[in-house]
Amino acid sequence: MERTAAGGLLFRDVRGAVIPDVPESAALPHDPYELIRARHEAAGLEIHARTAIPSWSGDRLDVGYAIDVLHPLAARAMVV
Repeated sequence: MERTAAGGLLFRDVRGAVIPDVPESAALPHDPYELIRARHEAAGLEIHARTAIPSWSGDRLDVGYAIDVLHPLAARAMVV
């Protein structure tokens, strides 16, 4: 950290590169809740008390299957 000639502060990372100033935060709408609700409605989303409840039955995770599905290269490596 160093002080500039104008009196401001200048921050650098461990390599000495200048870290840019953080931009101002975006302005919030007057009623953020209403904006989100309107966007959900326009997208056809229905948010209700049970929205965050998973449909998972409690079975144990099949790690091998999960890796095969999420990382196709792992499945191809097993075939070779």
